[in-house]
Amino acid sequence: MRYLLGIDLGTSGAKTALFDEAGDTVAACTQEYPLLQPKNGWAEQAPGDWWQAVVKGIREVLASGKANGQDIAGIGLSGQMHGLVMLDGKGRVIRPAILWCDGRTEKQCKMITQAVGAERLIQLTGNPALAGFTAGKILWVRENEPEHYARCRQVLLPKDYIRFCLTGKYATDVTDASGTNLMDVRRREWSGEVLRALDLDEALLPPIYESCQIAGCVTQEAAEVTGLIEGTPVVAGAGDNACAAVGTGVVTSERAFTTIGTSGVVYAHSRDFHVDAEGRIHTFCAPVPGEYAVMSCTLAAGLSLRWFKDTLCGEEAKDAARQKTNVYKILDQQAQAVPAGARELLFLPYLMGERSPLLNEKSRGVFFGLSAIHTKKDMLRSVMEGVVYSQRACFEIMVDMGVIPDKMIVCGGGGSSALWRQMLADNYGRPIWQVDGQEGPAKGAALLAGTGVQIYRSVPDACKQTVHDHLKAAPNISEGRKYEKYYMLYRSLYPALKSSFDSLAKLREHAAEKS
Repeated sequence: MRYLLGIDLGTSGAKTALFDEAGDTVAACTQEYPLLQPKNGWAEQAPGDWWQAVVKGIREVLASGKANGQDIAGIGLSGQMHGLVMLDGKGRVIRPAILWCDGRTEKQCKMITQAVGAERLIQLTGNPALAGFTAGKILWVRENEPEHYARCRQVLLPKDYIRFCLTGKYATDVTDASGTNLMDVRRREWSGEVLRALDLDEALLPPIYESCQIAGCVTQEAAEVTGLIEGTPVVAGAGDNACAAVGTGVVTSERAFTTIGTSGVVYAHSRDFHVDAEGRIHTFCAPVPGEYAVMSCTLAAGLSLRWFKDTLCGEEAKDAARQKTNVYKILDQQAQAVPAGARELLFLPYLMGERSPLLNEKSRGVFFGLSAIHTKKDMLRSVMEGVVYSQRACFEIMVDMGVIPDKMIVCGGGGSSALWRQMLADNYGRPIWQVDGQEGPAKGAALLAGTGVQIYRSVPDACKQTVHDHLKAAPNISEGRKYEKYYMLYRSLYPALKSSFDSLAKLREHAAEKS
């Protein structure tokens, strides 16, 4: 029996999982590491912490006794996108990595937009200049830490640093490169036009591979510290959402997925290159060679419910502890008792500002229609509905772009909520499905590895053999009609409040200056 190793480098920890050829999990381990926040709005991590977590994870998985290094046919990598790792000429880390959720580059994003042109940037890279993306981070270091920039000889994305540690090779894949603002996404290569406009040397950037291509092999040094076998192939892999797409079988144009995790994501596969001219939806290369994906990202999906729980649901948390159950199950039951529309109460889930589809970091959360008749349960229901409305707004943009999947998979922590699944079905007007297993991106990485070493004929073939889904919620037409009225009102609120959000931001800035 041959086995595949999938490594998913997340923001809070690295998950290492071992899979058999049928795609079943044999062993798994998660090793955590700290998040560094040297200033408000900044987010960094030490790449050395990532590598140590991966080494421990591999050794623990191999120590399970389910398989040894000789049994592993290939290794796949998944990871947090958009981060910046800078190496000197000897491959040494120059400074902590700047992460996807770091917000320091507003000035640099404006510069990128002016240098390339807003419309041209979206035509080339599939996206506007966003604070989370890598290009702005490089320019920030050049402007604010010139001594570090002068030493830099190689720029890598987070998961690609792990590949460098495993193989000694500099490389990235098409999906992760898509999230840098530096790639010509249609041509699947670095954009010379963008690089010239930003005065960046392409020599800083690694070669780009398709996700299932072998991009290196385990070195003797890496084998000694991990327990792997020297020469084990390592494929290019993919960004975390692209790997989640493989792990849920979203590798054909008939399928899409919605994730309700801390953030919310709607991800759809497409054979063709589609771009939203306003940049509200990301367009990336897909992990299937020659194909594409469109993806939204809302910043406070599950985070909105967690905020509500932490702020207002202390008694429910105590009840859950007494009953030895999950507090979210209790909240699900409470929200279920409230009718669709939350008794005319609406919630805008912009607790962290908003990316898709608003592109407005100044927006903030709102309860609209709150009156003396409302209870905590009504507010809870409105929070859950607001998160669903935000996903629906993104999905409708995809449909307008011509990306119209038949099957919607739900995943992430919110996918375990029967109520949230039903809300999605009623609002999308489509059945909601779930896949077996919870490994997500790690499984997707392993399937890409299996394709690279020819256990599977193609990425879609790998998914056909190993991904199994089940119907979880069918749309309720009458409930859908009820939601429609509230959704249309929800859509009208942001345009009416946009100038007020701007004014609030100015008050916030003024208060910060005073302090």
